[in-house]
Amino acid sequence: MRILVVGAGATGGYFGGRLAEAGRDVTFLVRPGRAAQLAERGLRIRTPTGETRLTPKIIKTIDRTYDVVLLAVKSHALDAVTPALRATTGDRTVVIPLLNGLRHLDVLTGALGAGHVWGGLCMIHGTLDEHGDVVQMTGLARLVFGPLDGGPDDRLDAVTAALGDAGFDSRPSRHILAEMWEKWVLLSTLGAATTLMRGPIGAINAAPGGPEFLRALADEVVAVATAAGHPPRPRARELLDATIGSTEPTTSSMYRDLIAGLPVEADAIVGDLVTEATRHGVPVPLLGAARTNLGVYTAGRALPGA
Repeated sequence: MRILVVGAGATGGYFGGRLAEAGRDVTFLVRPGRAAQLAERGLRIRTPTGETRLTPKIIKTIDRTYDVVLLAVKSHALDAVTPALRATTGDRTVVIPLLNGLRHLDVLTGALGAGHVWGGLCMIHGTLDEHGDVVQMTGLARLVFGPLDGGPDDRLDAVTAALGDAGFDSRPSRHILAEMWEKWVLLSTLGAATTLMRGPIGAINAAPGGPEFLRALADEVVAVATAAGHPPRPRARELLDATIGSTEPTTSSMYRDLIAGLPVEADAIVGDLVTEATRHGVPVPLLGAARTNLGVYTAGRALPGA
């Protein structure tokens, strides 16, 4: 199957690179600056156990249709890239977005048609270093995907085979929307906590009132998901409780972007959840404070000289 990976940052670079390493027909669609970087250095993936160097196939504009499109861009790039995706979709193309939050589903189904868009999520602790190399910070690397309605789809077996056995956990799901909500709950709690407090979970728990703050914030987020009809299942709630109770220096990608002075996915991760809370009448004072905090940061980045 022909696989197009849109974006070659930490997420697209890792999963696309592993698929290419496993012998799959993988092409990366990237912006000119990233294309030049990859042409010069190749795609390098550093993990706790070693380094892989690849020479990826790169395009800067869509050149054909593909069987599977892995969309691995930040949420603030979604509107810019969506029009180009129309040229990737043949009759049986499956687009699997790996974006945070859920707003992208409406955007993509509106542009491409519901039959082309599945749900997807990934879990990885990764970043790009100053050279543009992918750095996987822990052994976690998971890809989950499936039709949004959870029903049968005659493309599923082929897509599962194309994305499997490539050096990371990969599986289809008949409950992908529930799993995406569960990831959103975890990610928004981590993102709101670490950006609002400007520190990792372990440091927050060590501070006066820190554990109480984290529990109250998590309860707000869970209440929103529950009101929206997607309460976290027991295993997801256990993971959330273990994560916010940790003494480890756990952070979020949004925190790391903020500390680096980069754009943050404030709306997709936190702002949209506050909107959901308002829709369902759920009070979220802590989550609302995090949204305001991120809004101040984003506005500050736009100032001259920032």
